Amino acid sequence: MNPLDLAGYLIAALMTAVALWRMPAALWGDEEDKRRRALWGCYAGFAAALWTKTRAVRIALNDSAVTDLAVLIKHYTATIAILAILSYIVAIYGRYPDAGTVPRHVRFARAIQQVAAKASIATLILLTVLFFTVVDRSAPSDRFVADHAGQWGATLYMSVFYLYLGAASAVCAYQWALATAGAGTRHLRVGLGMMTFAMFIGVGYTVSRTLFLWVSVVDTPSEAFALRFDEVTEAAQVVLFAFFAVGASIPALSKGRRRAKLWRAQVKLHGLWRELMTAFPDQPFDPPASLARELTRFDTPADLRVDRWAADIADAVEKLRHYVPDTLLPAAEAAAAEGTPDREKAGPLADAYWIKAALRARNAGAPATTAATVGTQHATDQDDEVAWLVRVAAAYRTVTEDRAEAVLEHARSAASADATGTTPTPTPEETA
Repeated sequence: MNPLDLAGYLIAALMTAVALWRMPAALWGDEEDKRRRALWGCYAGFAAALWTKTRAVRIALNDSAVTDLAVLIKHYTATIAILAILSYIVAIYGRYPDAGTVPRHVRFARAIQQVAAKASIATLILLTVLFFTVVDRSAPSDRFVADHAGQWGATLYMSVFYLYLGAASAVCAYQWALATAGAGTRHLRVGLGMMTFAMFIGVGYTVSRTLFLWVSVVDTPSEAFALRFDEVTEAAQVVLFAFFAVGASIPALSKGRRRAKLWRAQVKLHGLWRELMTAFPDQPFDPPASLARELTRFDTPADLRVDRWAADIADAVEKLRHYVPDTLLPAAEAAAAEGTPDREKAGPLADAYWIKAALRARNAGAPATTAATVGTQHATDQDDEVAWLVRVAAAYRTVTEDRAEAVLEHARSAASADATGTTPTPTPEETA
C-alpha cells in the first residue's frame, strides 16, 4: 500500500467520523439543527464516495460483474452529496424577507435553488447513459483517469461530472468567502476559511483534470505521465477533503463543548434528581430512568433536559419544606460548617444536608405542615443554578443516612426547645 492509498483510507475514515458525529443533531436535534440535515447529507454522501475510492473497495467493485462499478457509484454518491451541500447553502443564505432590497448573495442562492435539483438529476441520467454506452470498459481499471487518458468516451463522461462538480465548488467558494468576511467569531471565521480554501482546491482540481483529459484526446500522454498526474491531483483532493472535514467541524466545536458540559451535568445531577423524583413520581414528565437511559434520550435536547431536572429539583425542595421545621436550615448549616473548613463547600453541603434530612422525614411519614425556611437563592440565571445544583449533588453523595438523621433529630430538638424554652440536644459534630 502506497502513501496515497493510506491517505485515502484515513480521509474516508475522517469524513465518516464527521458524518457520525453530526448525525444525532441533524436527525433528532432542535429546529436549528434540523436545518443542517442537508449539510449532514453532504458529509454522509462524500464519506460513501471516498470509501469507493479506497484501494480495496475500488478494486473489488471494478472487478465485479459491472466493470468499473466503483467509478459510477462514486459519482452517484458525490452528486447527491453536492446537491445536499447546495441545498444547505440555499437554506442558510437564501432565507431573507421578500420585501425590500435583497443582497446579491441571497439572490444568487435563490437562483441556485431553482436549478440545483434539476441539474443533479440531469447529471445522474447523463452519467449513467455515457457510462454504459461510450466509456470503454473492456477491462477493469485501477486509476480511471490515467487508464482512460486519450479516450474520447471517458473524457466526455468525466467532463460532465467535472462540470457539475466544478460549478458546485465555485458556488460554495463564493458563498463561504462572503460568509468568512462577515463571520462574527474567530472559530467560525477559521472554519469557513478552511472550507473556502477547500472549494478553491476543488475548482482547480476539476479544471486541471478536464484540461488534461481533452488534451490527452489530441496528444495521448505516456502511461507514466498520466499516472503521475492522476496521483498528484488525487493527493490534492485528499487535502481538499481534509480541509473541508476539519473546517466544517470547527464551528461545531463550541456546541460540542457545551453538549459535553451538559452531559457531565446530567451525570452529576442524576443521583439527586432520581432520588427526589422517586419520592415525587408525579412531578417529572417521564418516570426517572437509569443514567444510561437518560443520556441516550434523543427526543429531548440535553440543555432542555438539564433545565427540566433543575426545575424538578427546585419543585421537590419546595414540597419538602412542608415536612420539616424551620430549625432544619440552621441545623444543616451548622453540620456543614463542622463538616468542612472550606466556606465555598459549606453552602452546597448545607443544602445537601437539608435535602437528605427533609427527604428522610417525608419518607418516614412526617405530616405536612406550613412551609419551612430554606436557603437563599444562589444563582442569577439558569446556568448558575445548574452549576450550584451540580455542587449540591456532589455534596449530597457524601451525606450518609445516619448523618442526615442526626441533623434531622437536632432540628426537631431545636424546634421542641423553642416551643418549651429548653436547650436543644447538640449534634454529633458539636459533641466531637
